Amino acid sequence: MVSSAKLRRAKDRVVAARPYADKMTRVFDDLNLRAPDYRHPLLALRGGEEEGRGRERLLLVLIIGDKGLCGGFNTNLIKAARNFLHEHEKDDVELVVVGRKGVDFFRRRPVTIRRQYLNVTASGLVNFADARKIADEVIEDFVSTENPFDRVFLAYSVFKSALSSTPVTEQLLPVGRSGGVDPGSSSAPSEVLVDYIYEQGPEEVFGKLLPNLILTRVYRALLESVASETGSRMTAMEAATKNADEVIAKLTLTMNRVRQAAITREIIEVVSGAEAL
Repeated sequence: MVSSAKLRRAKDRVVAARPYADKMTRVFDDLNLRAPDYRHPLLALRGGEEEGRGRERLLLVLIIGDKGLCGGFNTNLIKAARNFLHEHEKDDVELVVVGRKGVDFFRRRPVTIRRQYLNVTASGLVNFADARKIADEVIEDFVSTENPFDRVFLAYSVFKSALSSTPVTEQLLPVGRSGGVDPGSSSAPSEVLVDYIYEQGPEEVFGKLLPNLILTRVYRALLESVASETGSRMTAMEAATKNADEVIAKLTLTMNRVRQAAITREIIEVVSGAEAL
C-alpha cells in the first residue's frame, strides 16, 4: 500500500520530466546542425574514440536502490553494470554509484568506486540539488585537465509500468549528435531544422545548454529509477503478501487436520478404555 501511494507520485514526475528532456535534446540537435564546426569541451572526442578505440578511461554512473525487497530491480542493474565492465575489460573503468546496494556489491569486487551517493532516492523523492551535484562532478571529471575520462556512461532503469522496467546503459559524455536521446523517449529528434532564432553566438548558447542538458538527463534518470524501484517493490510486496496468505491458509489447514487427528485419537482411546472396563 505504501509503494502504491509512492508510485503514483513517482510516475507523475517521470511523465512530467520526459517532454522537457526530449525537447532539450531536439534543441541541442538543431543547434549542433547549425554550428557543426564549433567544439565545446563537453563535445570533445579524445583518447580511444579518435585513435580507433584504443585503451580508454571510462566512468560509469550507476543509479541503483538503497533498499531491498524490490524484486529483480537491483539485481538487473548490477547485472547490466557487470556486463558493461566485461565488455570494457581492456579499458580503465571507474564507477560512480548512486545507491547503497551498488556500493555494497562492488566494494568487494576488483573495481574502483570513484564516488558514492547514499540515500539520494531512498525516500522515493528526488532532490534537484542532488542531481545537480552529481552532474557537476561528472562534468568536472570529464573536462578535468589532470587525467580526464574519455567517455562517461549512465546506467539506470527506464520505467515502463508497475510491472515492467528496463535497465539501460547509455553514453552521457561526450554529447554527440542524437546521443542525448533516452531509450524511454516517445519521440526521436527531427532531421529537419526547426526555425529557432539564436541571438547569442555558439559559445554562449552551448555553454548554457550543454551543462543543463547533462543535468536534465541525470535528473530524469533519477526519476526513472525511483519510479522503476517503487513499481518493482509494489509488485514484489503484492506477490509476497499473496504468497504469505497462501502459506497461512495451508498451515491453518494442516493445523486443523493435526488437531482433529489428535482429538479423534483421544476419543478412540477413551472408548477403548471404557470397553475394556
